[in-house]
Amino acid sequence: MGVHSFEEEVTSPVPPAKLYKATVIDGDEITPKVIPAIQSIEIVGGNGGPGTIKKVTAVEDGKSSYVLHKIDAIDEASYVYDYTIYGGTGFDESLEKVSFKTKLEGSADGGSIVKLTVTFYTKGDAPLTEAVKQDVKHKGLGISKGIEGYILANP
Repeated sequence: MGVHSFEEEVTSPVPPAKLYKATVIDGDEITPKVIPAIQSIEIVGGNGGPGTIKKVTAVEDGKSSYVLHKIDAIDEASYVYDYTIYGGTGFDESLEKVSFKTKLEGSADGGSIVKLTVTFYTKGDAPLTEAVKQDVKHKGLGISKGIEGYILANP
């Protein structure tokens, strides 16, 4: 299995508590409202804590697909949310899984700094293509900015 990671920091004008609540606590309801491709997010196992499995169903280019989302860690007090995407009909076949470690911190201007580590686990010694990396990055950033826009429009 190949392992490929990158780290990124993104800023938001939304304070960490509000951004965390909208993204993590209320995200299953908000995300389908702000990202038209995402049709539903449903819990298929667990109680919302670590180990919980969610099925994220989307429609892209007229085709319905899904990925599985497993919560690895959730800590509302320190604004940490770690999860892994794996399997499903919408998951790139070169990948075994993709893990996300997310931590929100306050910024000097009252907004947030989102610290993100993304680790790709490829099957066998398959290389991680730039197209797959950019696709995952683009979708993640789209969801984040969509939720940020929702918060700013609905204070």
